Amino acid sequence: MMEDLILVVDDDLDIREVLNLFLTKEGYKVLLAENGEVAITLSEKHNIDLILLDVMMPGLDGFETCQAIRNKTNVPILFLSAKEDDIDKILGLRIGGDDYITKPFSPGVLVAKIKAQLRRVKQNSYENKNALNKRENPILYFPGFTIDTDSCVVKREELIISLPAKEYQLLCVLASNVNRVYSVEQLFQLIWGEDSLGDNRTVMVHISNLRKKIETNPAKPVFIQTVRGIGYKFTDPSE
Repeated sequence: MMEDLILVVDDDLDIREVLNLFLTKEGYKVLLAENGEVAITLSEKHNIDLILLDVMMPGLDGFETCQAIRNKTNVPILFLSAKEDDIDKILGLRIGGDDYITKPFSPGVLVAKIKAQLRRVKQNSYENKNALNKRENPILYFPGFTIDTDSCVVKREELIISLPAKEYQLLCVLASNVNRVYSVEQLFQLIWGEDSLGDNRTVMVHISNLRKKIETNPAKPVFIQTVRGIGYKFTDPSE
């Protein structure tokens, strides 16, 4: 089986070398980048499976680097930062990050998060393929936008909407089960995995991001409805 390739992006040489040594021992292939510009170049040249991305870097910081990478790939991105403020965590998730790890971190926790992200991506890929085998038409049609689950392309009025992996997976779960109500906890377990070490607020942030991208008026959503006190459901206004 091919080894997963992880890109480590940090301006601190010691941290890059420690992570390289630790991840290599865990059986991963590793690429190293000392800044955002190098990270973007490597992400374009290699088939990377996951990115560990430092937030505070000179030049392009981690958030700016994430946005640039997100324009071209949905690879899972885990932010590394010494800052513990919730506002930074929320910002990281809003711009396309999949998780946020505070420095200093336990190597065991880091590996657990990496494995959870990679396992979730592979599981969703497997489930999507199985679902396609059961469905004659892999395209989900809704007023104003479509989801092509074969090519993983979301379009709004023929304009392609760029979605990070977790936002896309969340949208597919909801849109494939119209009118089914999911609790926040259920969605977190489905998308991030039961053993993910995260916060259920992550779901709310991703729902907010999705509404901004697919709803005509995010303040009055038509598709992704909040079921007060329970969670969310996807509705089809054409029905």
